[in-house]
Amino acid sequence: MTLTVTYAERDEGGAARLRLAGELDMSSAPELNATIDRLAAAGERRLLVDLTDLTFCDSTGIAVFVRGDNLAAAEGGWLRITGATGRVERVLKLTGLAEVLGYGTDAPDPAATDRPAIG
Repeated sequence: MTLTVTYAERDEGGAARLRLAGELDMSSAPELNATIDRLAAAGERRLLVDLTDLTFCDSTGIAVFVRGDNLAAAEGGWLRITGATGRVERVLKLTGLAEVLGYGTDAPDPAATDRPAIG
């Protein structure tokens, strides 16, 4: 299965929203990196990434999220993730990325709180 990246409506806080579907791995990570780069070049500093339909994420995908958050943080923004389930949720929790990027049931809106950048 391939990765599909679609734009969704902005959230209430004005963050750009992306919805991912499929598998985020070594072969599909460049597509998401390119999308994040285009948004950054267009002046987007806050990005909310919906992982509800993402079925797989490996270490390359994790690196994309970290890179995206660092890129946004360098300009005073952030990248947040939401909606992960199953194996994707497990990987995010095991790596600690779920906590760092605002994912979790205790924070219903990951865009609601700013957290420090990774790295």
